[in-house]
Amino acid sequence: MRYDLNLLPTFVALMEERSVTRAAERLGMTQPALSNALARLRTMLQDQLFIRERYGIQPTPVALELAPAIADALARLDDAVLGQQDFDPAHAERLFTIAPNGYVEFVLVPAIVARLAHVAPGIRLRLTPYGNDLSETGVISGTTAMVLGRIVDPPDNLVVQHLMDESLECVVRAGHPEVGQAITRDQFEHLRHVNVMPPGRIRAGVFQALAQQQLKRDVAISVTNFFAVAEMVAVTDYCTTLPRLICNRLRHDPRLKVLPAPVDLGQFPVEIAWHVRYRHDPAHRWLRSLIGDVVRQLAA
Repeated sequence: MRYDLNLLPTFVALMEERSVTRAAERLGMTQPALSNALARLRTMLQDQLFIRERYGIQPTPVALELAPAIADALARLDDAVLGQQDFDPAHAERLFTIAPNGYVEFVLVPAIVARLAHVAPGIRLRLTPYGNDLSETGVISGTTAMVLGRIVDPPDNLVVQHLMDESLECVVRAGHPEVGQAITRDQFEHLRHVNVMPPGRIRAGVFQALAQQQLKRDVAISVTNFFAVAEMVAVTDYCTTLPRLICNRLRHDPRLKVLPAPVDLGQFPVEIAWHVRYRHDPAHRWLRSLIGDVVRQLAA
């Protein structure tokens, strides 16, 4: 064969990481070994491929032109090999790294873990935060199996699947002196609010929904996760606006009452995304299917 196929994963790692150091770590190589592989790549493809800059490396026009074809060729090879492998979830031993946003970690992950414990006890999960930048999760390079939440502007090497749509409701304490079995627009705007600012794009959905309805909110305190908000509301006369599935959990708390929002705040999507190289990985496909089943059950 004219080309050394072992060099192509090096090319893809350099293209996606834009850093020799990070590419070497990803491939389990030393930096000198990766530099040697890059030199052979340059000879093989007859181009400089990557230019060193102050904060990493940048691909040349030739590298940018070659990148989609090389990534697709490696993905097809993965598909062909992995598609022939059997996967038995009941006896499999495997670790998946996933990146859920704050909403998914609170609502979906416990149900996913419970299902795995029942049907695939050897499958383990490691969670990594999903902030505003997809590249920080590792999913773009494929080191993280999947991200779950709201996926905005995904790159071409990610497959995105819609899981469900979520709506928003309001929560106040059960003995609130001003709010009965419904909350009016005027009450909403005059109450003080607990605002949830989790990492990820869900906060854009809440803020956009309020802005579209021109609904004002006097924020008394902002917290970073959903675990804190119920305790804040239970001991104050504050109000909060939360996704429906989180409110479903809070309905069982006698200290709280869940009410429809005073206006229709619309819906926001919950999605899952993964690297194209995992399209036909049997274990990955099985886990995606399990997550889809869990989501459908909870949404119902």
